[in-house]
Amino acid sequence: MKHTLKVTLLIVLIFFLAQMVGLVALNYNTLVYEEPETGEVIVHHMDTAIGERPQLEGVSTLVYILIAILIGTGLILLLVRLRKVKIWKAMYFFAVWMTCTITIGVFIGPTISLVLCFILAVLKLYKPNPWTHNITEMFIYAGIAIIFVPLLDIFWSVVLLLAISVYDVIAVWKSGHMVTMAEFQTQSRAFAGVVIGYKEKIKGKFPKAKTKAKPKERTETRNAVLGGGDIAFPMIFAGVVMDGLIRSMGFTKPSAFLMALFIPVVVTIALFILLYKAEKDKFYPAMPFLTAGCLVGYGLMLAVNLLL
Repeated sequence: MKHTLKVTLLIVLIFFLAQMVGLVALNYNTLVYEEPETGEVIVHHMDTAIGERPQLEGVSTLVYILIAILIGTGLILLLVRLRKVKIWKAMYFFAVWMTCTITIGVFIGPTISLVLCFILAVLKLYKPNPWTHNITEMFIYAGIAIIFVPLLDIFWSVVLLLAISVYDVIAVWKSGHMVTMAEFQTQSRAFAGVVIGYKEKIKGKFPKAKTKAKPKERTETRNAVLGGGDIAFPMIFAGVVMDGLIRSMGFTKPSAFLMALFIPVVVTIALFILLYKAEKDKFYPAMPFLTAGCLVGYGLMLAVNLLL
């Protein structure tokens, strides 16, 4: 097991809660009504607390996301090379502020959410602790999903999952730049994702000067991390599926939400299996496993729907 069972379960719990926050916010952000003249069901997503979404759809959205990821990756790697921690923290602060505002703005007014999320971003960056860091993570990726879910359909969201999975494998096992970025962000105390620090007792022989080596224990501080993309992309897929159930299959908002829960439940199980089977001190691309969980969850959802 990569981490202790307690830490593993905590990461999995935070991941699942983040998925739930995203689906609830997306469901709340959706308006469903019937066109009086044609009887057509219209699914409308309200504007975000920081403005309108990009005017994109389908393949254009896919290209937009992939280009944004490549540009963002290149910029972060440049900051890593130049050791510009302050610039990274400024970018991180702004991203946390805006994405949290989008999520919380679904439920309350934009002005209040802007002020509240500014305070949360300040606490997250300048008064960091496990609570503020990981709780705000639950709202960050829901904000990203609220932006992009209305711009995608099932086909292009699956293509997005597959493309990100391939990229993740290359970035972790081939080029290794994902590991470099994760280490830089962790050291700067501005990690984009879940972070849980814990102490672990290491058994072994730790000899001291002028004494015989004896079996002893020492305590090491370790960090268990889960990247933000690993939270965001399954959430986007689940949101697109929920949207499709309402738009194309005639589900109500509550029933679509319940059916879409198959995806986060199965993806959470996939994440647990990955963390349970993973070896210590080795890095793994999570997205291929999470993508498999998304597709299996989607298949189960369709099967159950056929049986009902």
